[in-house]
Amino acid sequence: MSVRQWKYERPFTGSLLTLISGALTLWVPLNLIVKAFLPGTVSVIGIFFGGMILLLGAIAMSFPQFSKVLGIITIFLSILSVIGALGGFLIGTLLGITGGSLMIAWNPPAPHQKNDDQNVAYTGYESPELVEAK
Repeated sequence: MSVRQWKYERPFTGSLLTLISGALTLWVPLNLIVKAFLPGTVSVIGIFFGGMILLLGAIAMSFPQFSKVLGIITIFLSILSVIGALGGFLIGTLLGITGGSLMIAWNPPAPHQKNDDQNVAYTGYESPELVEAK
């Protein structure tokens, strides 16, 4: 299997944007937790949201059949990440919404089905060999 075929069989762009969004969303609270870790701060929520967005991007890359549900959850967590992580300076939120939307819009490729009748052309006309056999 080639890399191009592997990318075609999964929501690659949406998952990649979701992974970048999760990394940006995690970056803000991880830098704040060292300097301002106080009981009751919302940076723990930001770490949770960023980690979940990162995990959703990896799961969507591994299990493309669940991309629609994962895309909905990604959009939801990206919007909520504004509370605990400033949304990765809002760039993470925008990338998460875009990545989740691309995961929802992605459709799996149609399975390649073999025709029972190999002699029928795409135009719908039958070949002379098939007409004589009938």
